Parts: sequence; structure tokens; C-alpha cells
Amino acid sequence: MSFEPVRPVRAYQRVAEQIEERILSGELPPGSRLPAERELVRQFAVGRSTIREALRVLQSSGLIRSRPGDPLGAEVLGVSPDNLSQALDRLARSHLSGLGELVQFRMALDAESYRLAARLHRAEDLAELERLAERMAELVAVDPRAFGEADAAFHRSLAEASGNALLALCARAVHDAVAGAIEGKLSRSGEEAEAWMLRSVEHHRQVLAALRAGDGPGAARLGRQALYDHYAEYVGAADRERLRAALDEA
Repeated sequence: MSFEPVRPVRAYQRVAEQIEERILSGELPPGSRLPAERELVRQFAVGRSTIREALRVLQSSGLIRSRPGDPLGAEVLGVSPDNLSQALDRLARSHLSGLGELVQFRMALDAESYRLAARLHRAEDLAELERLAERMAELVAVDPRAFGEADAAFHRSLAEASGNALLALCARAVHDAVAGAIEGKLSRSGEEAEAWMLRSVEHHRQVLAALRAGDGPGAARLGRQALYDHYAEYVGAADRERLRAALDEA
């Protein structure tokens, strides 16, 4: 029998792990404050440099916002899709992956959230989605930026209507990452933009009809097709084939 050597764990890692666990458990909710550095030094019985390194690690993870010497203590941010969006965006721009794979991943996530939402949505979920769809219709050819914000809110609400918090978190992060990765390519003239907004409004109304009917497969199909139609022209031939494969029924 043989054993592998072990690496010693540094004190700042243990400090960061304890604080992270309190944040993830909800004991330290978003908006709350950690004790000031001096108090953390006392409670953990370590040096100030150890506390500062632990806070740096937690801040780089997006769990807190910290300023050295802040008498109020670091602010707790909690879990957010922003960090996941940034990681996915970097992955899409790296040699390890690409935009086509990111869009394909979004097609899979959106389709599943649509399918589940058709089965599990509550009356208030449907009411909010209807409100956002009407808001989008009102903004066609009026305010493209506000239209895009309402569109993003619609997709967030739809993912939340799936009833799966993790799926909703990932769907939102992937939506934001795709939008960030391709935003510069989506330049349209006034007429093209208006035509796209009108098609988008019609798509959202079709999705709502599928949700009302409890048609999960139909809603999933609409989600995949809309993403293909929207993004296929902005990726290469190999990635278009990848997206076409994602259109196939499971």
C-alpha cells in the first residue's frame, strides 16, 4: 500500500473557505457586511496579511466587495450569474471553445427551460411573461435599447418559470455571455432592426401560446429555432452545422 504526498493548506485558504460557506449557506446574505479586518484577525487568530489574502480570494470569486481598511467590513455580494457569464465569454474567445459551441449550449439550456416552464409555470409567471411581451410590442421602432432589456427580462423570467434555480442561473449566464460575445456583430439598419423586433415579438407570442397550452416540446422547439435563426449567419459553416444538429428533436 502507498500514499500520495499531501500539500499543506495555507491559513488564508481556511479563512476563505469558512467565510464562503457562511455566504453560500445564506447566513451571510447579499448586502450584509463581514466584520472589520481587526475583528476577523481576532476571531480567526491569524495575521492581518492572512485576512487580506483571504478577502482577495473571495473578491476575485465575486462573493464579496472589499477595500483594505474599510471600517464597515467587506460587503457580501453572494452568488451571481455575472461571474459565470464572464467565464463563458472568456471560454468562447479562447482556443478551447468558440461562439458556435456557446450558442449551441444556449440552445440546449433554453429548450429545457422552455419545456419545463410549459409544465411547471405558475399563473404569476405567465402574467409577467405576458406583460413583458406586450412591453416589447410597445417598444418596436421606439426604443431598441429598452426593447433589448425587455427581451432579456422575458428570457430571465421564462428560465425562472422552469422551477429550477440552477437551470435559471445557467440560462441567464449563457444568455448574457452570448450577447456579450456577439454584440458588436449585430449591427442593423433602422428598417432591419424594426423587422427583427417584429419577428421577435411574434416569436414571444408563439412561446406564450405554447406555455398556455402546456406544450413543452413545442415551446422547446420554438426556443431552439429562434436562436438558430438569430445567430446562424454570424458563425462559420462548421458551427452552422453544429447549430443545425441542435435543432433535431431528442
